[in-house]
Amino acid sequence: MLLTELFNGIKHVAAQSIILSVGIMLFSGYFLGKLFQLMKLPAITGYILAGLLLGHSVGGIVAAKMEHTLSSLTEIALGLIALTIGSEFNLAKIKRTGSRILVITLFQAMIPFLLVTFFLNLAGMDLRYALLLGAISIATAPAATVIIIRELRARGEFIDYVYGIVAFDDAICVIFFGIVFAVIGPSLSGIAAGGGALAGFLHAMKDIVFSAILGVAGGIALHFLTYKKYKKNEIQIISLAVIFLVTGLTIVLHLSPLIANMIFGAVLVNFSHKNKRIFTILEPLTPPIFAFFFILAGTELSLNIFSKGTVVLMGGIYLFTRFAGRMAGVYVGAVATKMSGTIKKYLGLCFTPQAGVAIGLALFMQSSPIMLNAPANVKLALVLIVNIILFSVFINELVGPPISKYAIIKGANL
Repeated sequence: MLLTELFNGIKHVAAQSIILSVGIMLFSGYFLGKLFQLMKLPAITGYILAGLLLGHSVGGIVAAKMEHTLSSLTEIALGLIALTIGSEFNLAKIKRTGSRILVITLFQAMIPFLLVTFFLNLAGMDLRYALLLGAISIATAPAATVIIIRELRARGEFIDYVYGIVAFDDAICVIFFGIVFAVIGPSLSGIAAGGGALAGFLHAMKDIVFSAILGVAGGIALHFLTYKKYKKNEIQIISLAVIFLVTGLTIVLHLSPLIANMIFGAVLVNFSHKNKRIFTILEPLTPPIFAFFFILAGTELSLNIFSKGTVVLMGGIYLFTRFAGRMAGVYVGAVATKMSGTIKKYLGLCFTPQAGVAIGLALFMQSSPIMLNAPANVKLALVLIVNIILFSVFINELVGPPISKYAIIKGANL
């Protein structure tokens, strides 16, 4: 009884202050993260679990409305993570591994797409919805993999391939999804195909192109603003200002912060080797931001998803075929490019996590103007797709990081 009253008191007080909630979240994430590290598991699994326990699905200490209020911090974290990915993608590495990375990326995108589509359709799902889920299955969660690499301080050829593939992967996913949705969308909404399909495809291409342009502009601007600066505090302030501007503009213009910031980082690091110091100066700021990113992601997970039989069945098929497709795709791509046995065996495991991009694409379908007047049965099917993705994210966010950590340790010979 006393514990219940204490717990309810904490919930009541936390609801009064966002700052207090953030403090509780960071403390909880830190202690669970350390506990998981003692068990030889990645700290981010502890962060996600802390978020789940504090979120509306279990403890309710972090209210759903507060999750929305704090979402801006996740956008900042995602921007910094994407910037880190881009910074690893310099021209020297592209010349050495670029064609191989592209081949492996295409295989590990196509094979999951085909397997997920085929087996979901075989299980009774309408081919159109199976194709949409197949396209979404291409997406990964680069944040989890990047944080584990930084936590382990891993380097080498294997890590170069990991960074290269995650840099290409979500862009390829957006292109695939844009094509599939452009072709299928009109038939789902009941309008005639043709102009609608072309418009949908062009919209996806426009997002990618304009996101890239914004990233290039950000990289060039930050280079010239900091090139002759020597004081660390000045470089830090200017760097954060430009990162916030680029990330904020992508959100306001409904572009991709992930693509924009990856291009931003790549442009910055290729302009001058001297720009590496920007990432070194920013690094001390990132641990609490990244920790908060995963804790907040955990608060959005819901145990209620397991109460729906169809979601669990279709979600299980989606999870298994996506995982098998990833492994097979990387293996086939590595064989085609004559890569080492280590890369064939372990590289595919690094791309198990799936989160933000997949959820974003699923929600995009529901809110797309083309679906506003869709029949009721189509809207119900789209709800099912969103739930399948949420189920997949729930499982992948908890088991994906340990799998990725194992693969990185083995692949990088740590």
